[in-house]
Amino acid sequence: MVGHITQRLVLEVTNEEDYPFDYFDNYSYSLSNDTEPAVPCEREEELQAFYAVFQPLVYSLMFLLGMLGNGVMLAILLRRRARLHGTEIYLFHLALADLLLLFTFPFSVTEVTVGWIFGDILCKVLGMLSKVNFFCGVLLLACISFERYLAVVHAVRTLRGGRHPQSVHLTCFAVWLLSITLSTPHAAFLSVAGDGNDSIGLACHLYGHGIHDNNWLMASRFLTHMVGFILPLSMMSYCYAAVVLVLHRTQQKQRSLEKRRAVRLALVITAVFCLCWLPYNITTLMDTLMMLNIISRGSCEELTRANMALAVTKSLGYAHCCLNPLLYAFLGVRFRRELRVLSHAACCCWDSGSLSMAPAWRSQASSKISVSEGDVTTN
Repeated sequence: MVGHITQRLVLEVTNEEDYPFDYFDNYSYSLSNDTEPAVPCEREEELQAFYAVFQPLVYSLMFLLGMLGNGVMLAILLRRRARLHGTEIYLFHLALADLLLLFTFPFSVTEVTVGWIFGDILCKVLGMLSKVNFFCGVLLLACISFERYLAVVHAVRTLRGGRHPQSVHLTCFAVWLLSITLSTPHAAFLSVAGDGNDSIGLACHLYGHGIHDNNWLMASRFLTHMVGFILPLSMMSYCYAAVVLVLHRTQQKQRSLEKRRAVRLALVITAVFCLCWLPYNITTLMDTLMMLNIISRGSCEELTRANMALAVTKSLGYAHCCLNPLLYAFLGVRFRRELRVLSHAACCCWDSGSLSMAPAWRSQASSKISVSEGDVTTN
């Protein structure tokens, strides 16, 4: 309120969700009062310049690192697919979900740089694919925490019950089905249209459904907060806290290096999940409250900073899919051993030596693997 005249923000374009192929809530708006005409915000070009530099750089880096890490983890799991236990089955589906999410990044980068050039069908398909794999990824993290909870806290009951791989696969199927169900309405509202700036071109947004766009936007953000953050964080916190308590009690009698590592890993997993996704959920919640006029939108400059914050925090959240292989796979002894085997196999494929040297190379490689496994088992 300035000079007893209430100022209000007039939306000139329907506010769109920044998920997944847009300019992070890049709506143009005007700051006006009851007596003066609407004056458009003049910081849109500044926002576009920021997105055009930030998103291609960060998304390209995440794409390369994520594809490498999740691809290697998927390859290791496929090598021993007949011997996968419960947690490894979840890791297989997690790596698949992360890879599919990373697959959408180049399309998002292209949209920021030259506009959406892939048509309306791909707009809907890739938009839905991004949300499906987002929900699937975080729900699988919750499933992994519950699997470890059962294995440690209820170890005897779990062994007697005989957790079969089929039941884990059914759980993963249910997670995929739930994620698709939650994401299907998003595809229905997505379409390709201009965003009011000819220099940018077309964009894949929530267009053409009027007030229903905003209604779905509110529902989508509610699902993102509840299903995509609060529910998995609550389950992870409870399960890993129980695991830590059980391991701490057993450590009073038997100080085990593996148990101390398990405790640290449980704490790191929960902390990294919070670090990656908490800033985005806070920023999105603040933006939602602004949309509902519960809190003031402030000036054009403040809105610009809010949009930039959405871009940065969402990228931080997506970085979690690059960290999953490190946290859940490569810190494990078994995965590191399998990685050595896979590395030797890859070197064998690239070996340009003569055929006469191949047997000696294989003998040397196998001896190295044998020593490695011995070192692991003695730790």
